[in-house]
Amino acid sequence: MSSSPTFTLALVVALAGGAGAVLRALLIHHVGVRRDDPLLGILTGLSLYHGLGSHLLAVIGVGLCGGYTTWSTASWETIHLLYNGHRTEAFVYTVGGLAVCLGAAAGGIGLMALV
Repeated sequence: MSSSPTFTLALVVALAGGAGAVLRALLIHHVGVRRDDPLLGILTGLSLYHGLGSHLLAVIGVGLCGGYTTWSTASWETIHLLYNGHRTEAFVYTVGGLAVCLGAAAGGIGLMALV
């Protein structure tokens, strides 16, 4: 029995997601620095305006970037701040992180619309 293209794509996205999660864990553990990139917005813009294939967008965007920037990790960090009594920081981290991510994605899409 051969695998369907949908199953194959889902498997590759899952593998990329695992790679992204491991990459994030290694970066946080060894560097301890986070930076927000408009990468997902750039990828979406490349798909919309420059012909980046939907399968490649799924693998890199959903898989790798999704695994790298997992919302569950951000949620855990917020809970950790709350547990340690840093309510204001937890609020700023959560709302600010969401705003930065949405802004970066919009910026990336906008950038790709210009080029």
